[in-house]
Amino acid sequence: MLDRHASRGAIGAQNRLVEWNGDVARALYRRFNLPFELISERGVDSCEQIVEPRAVHIFVMPQVDVLDADTGKVVGTIPDTPGVHGVAIASSFKHGFTSNGRENKVSMFDPSTLQLIKKIDVGKGPDGIYYDPASKRVFTNNHGSHDITAIDAATGEVVGTVRLGGDGEQAIIGADGLIYVNSEDTAEVVVFDPKSLDIKKRFPIGVAKVPTGLAYDAKTKRLFIGCRNEPKMVVMDAVTGKVINSFPIGAGVDYAAFDPGEGLIFFSCADGTLSIYREKKADDYSDAGAVKTQPSAKTMAFDPKTKKIFLPAAEYQETPASEPGKRPQRSVKPGSFVVLVVGKS
Repeated sequence: MLDRHASRGAIGAQNRLVEWNGDVARALYRRFNLPFELISERGVDSCEQIVEPRAVHIFVMPQVDVLDADTGKVVGTIPDTPGVHGVAIASSFKHGFTSNGRENKVSMFDPSTLQLIKKIDVGKGPDGIYYDPASKRVFTNNHGSHDITAIDAATGEVVGTVRLGGDGEQAIIGADGLIYVNSEDTAEVVVFDPKSLDIKKRFPIGVAKVPTGLAYDAKTKRLFIGCRNEPKMVVMDAVTGKVINSFPIGAGVDYAAFDPGEGLIFFSCADGTLSIYREKKADDYSDAGAVKTQPSAKTMAFDPKTKKIFLPAAEYQETPASEPGKRPQRSVKPGSFVVLVVGKS
């Protein structure tokens, strides 16, 4: 397990109840405040819930800070992960992996100690990263080379490349054993075999563009796609690729999650909205309301055990451009970084 040292951050709380059309109320009820020294000028990129051990991985350039999921205490750090975008854990091999976007590498580390094992060369601009237990492989979505790198989770060796032809975003593993990934720039869901690395299907989304967040119900075989252009949740048949319906969500969506126990679909959006829909049956959906979070809270982690949702957020400030024609510099406002926790009130 992780070495748990003293917390470097305070824990605050805030009640903000939001009714979900008669459902059990959800609230933004806790904030884990982190000290500014953990945050670089570029700010937080993502957040992921790792259930075993129970920790929230906060991806903060140029390192990964690990928080206790129940207390918010900082329990460890994975250093030297430039441009980090995500983390994947292969528990059976006791290996963890981070995607380091600015050095075109993956860091392979020991989850129990957070110590680096080695670095692995992958495609250009690795972004999302995920583990498939069946093939025992880790995959990185590479935005610079528009492909996906496959890594043997046991050895850390690269075993091949998926010729995606687009910028992969969130991915899910289907009941058929195939991997479904949003292709952001081509506005489609691409399906590939994690063992042969062959592309099996391409499903155009059609009704919306810039797909990022992706969730999945294995029982009804429905994909829930969060799109930024004309912000929508698109419901798609995972077998045929047929678009069933679409519904409005918040602006700037980046991540999606599904709670099969309650049939709830979540989308975290940069405008400070956690959009929520209920799946009544395969082709029947209702708006379950929304939780007001905080602007910039575009990524999240869903804990299937406690039903809590963790969302990193921060306030930003702009410095005028140093030269004409250049863009202003954006940085995190000191003391503003938090991890928001949404759960049942």
